[in-house]
Amino acid sequence: MKIQLALDRLTIDEAIRIGEEVKDYVDWIEVGTSLIKEFGVESIQKIKSVFPDKTIVADIKTIDNAKYEMELYFRAGADLATVMGVAPLVTIETSLETAAKWQKEIMIDLLNTSKDIQKRLLAYDAIFCSHVSKDEQEEQGRLANNNEKTSYLFQQNKKIAVAGGITLESLKNMKELNPFVVIVGSAITKANNRPAAAQAFQKLIFGGEIE
Repeated sequence: MKIQLALDRLTIDEAIRIGEEVKDYVDWIEVGTSLIKEFGVESIQKIKSVFPDKTIVADIKTIDNAKYEMELYFRAGADLATVMGVAPLVTIETSLETAAKWQKEIMIDLLNTSKDIQKRLLAYDAIFCSHVSKDEQEEQGRLANNNEKTSYLFQQNKKIAVAGGITLESLKNMKELNPFVVIVGSAITKANNRPAAAQAFQKLIFGGEIE
């Protein structure tokens, strides 16, 4: 189980500073959608330059124009980029083909996908993200994986990432599912003691007791 640190709604300098604080406790560093939208691919370039040994995820949520976008992010230093599961299949296939040429990876975001769509997507060789959106979290108080789709996904022998309001408590409840990646944002980035918060997630994943 890997920890992906989601850096979003920050400046590039703030993102780098937080990454530096917790880099010993996380595996992947996500350049969040809002960060890329506000500051462009420079955000990917700068974060990759500071953390060259980390897997850098460009969470751009591509839904069209896949070849151009994926090459843009991979050229900037991303090791992995996201495409929306609700995109046309040709967009998803082009994303995967482009990633293969660059020897990179793709994460398919299953946000708002039906079970029928998921069944089609699961034929692809990718990481699949079970995702509760920020708007749903704020409007409905929902947390990641409190829905019927989750158990189905974890029965498919695929690499599953979980995202959306992940906390230590919610991770405890889903730990037995053994997700491939746990995507954590505010529970670390907004913590009073960010290194301690990140270390607590790492400790929980590796079987330690949380104080």
